[in-house]
Amino acid sequence: MSNDTFHLVRHTNTPDAHDASAARQRLQTRTLPKALHNLEESAKFFQLNLQLQTAINMALAVGAPLLLTGEPGTGKTQVAWYLGWYFGISVYPYQVRSTATADDMKYDFDAVAYLRNAQDRNEAARPRQDFLRKKALWLAYEDEKPSVLLIDEIDKAPRDFPNDLLLELANHRFQHPFLDDVIDPKSSAPPIVVIISNVERRLPDAFLRRCIFHHIELTPQLVHTAVQARTGDFPRLDDAARDEALKRFWEIRENDQIQKRPSTAEVLVWLAILSAQGVTAAQLKGASLLDLPGLTALLKDKDDIERLRG
Repeated sequence: MSNDTFHLVRHTNTPDAHDASAARQRLQTRTLPKALHNLEESAKFFQLNLQLQTAINMALAVGAPLLLTGEPGTGKTQVAWYLGWYFGISVYPYQVRSTATADDMKYDFDAVAYLRNAQDRNEAARPRQDFLRKKALWLAYEDEKPSVLLIDEIDKAPRDFPNDLLLELANHRFQHPFLDDVIDPKSSAPPIVVIISNVERRLPDAFLRRCIFHHIELTPQLVHTAVQARTGDFPRLDDAARDEALKRFWEIRENDQIQKRPSTAEVLVWLAILSAQGVTAAQLKGASLLDLPGLTALLKDKDDIERLRG
């Protein structure tokens, strides 16, 4: 980040003296940490501990989906992008929604365009498959190289969703919706399947039996390792300020009044903000929790802030 990153917007009591051109120039020339919000960019900085490494290798050895759980912000989704970076292969992500079906992960069918086309005599002969848009599972199977299939937040889906995936994940094939064709992986190796759950609901036992499971626990070592790997995102934060910031972060996490506790993702953003402000260790050490600079980068709940104030 440039030294002006935290001073892009400045209060003025003299509107006529405001120089929009100069402000726009500062906005255009600001430097943002590329890896902070981009999973693909930050993949190379991800740090495996021995337990996660073992779980990944177990899943790869037997060709089973890797099911990762843990609180939000602990790096579960990042694992898929790390594997993509590590092996130099593509990642095909699918974000699960509350209305998702297993077919939604394979394709979209534009029914409106198909019906409109059927009413046009010049276009009516176009087959239905022309109105398919291939989605993550289909694209992963069509990749001629190995790939990573990421199924993110599967616990948001209806209960039938994971059960409907059992056949495809076990046999690595599915039936074309309109043709008498079977879609199976073009690569000699099927996709690496990484499944993410925030444990909002229990997954079916039949589905769990087919997965290799690993729970990512947020520990001081995990946070410290993640921060050490990403020091380039907070260049103006020296070692003493970074260490003090981590101490204050754990004070917040371990405070019984806090309901929505910050995680690794929040602390990385917070450190980048402290760096932009040029905050020192002394400033962090001397502040109450409520007066910590950039506190709302860590606490995202108004009630948590009020409880801290009380």
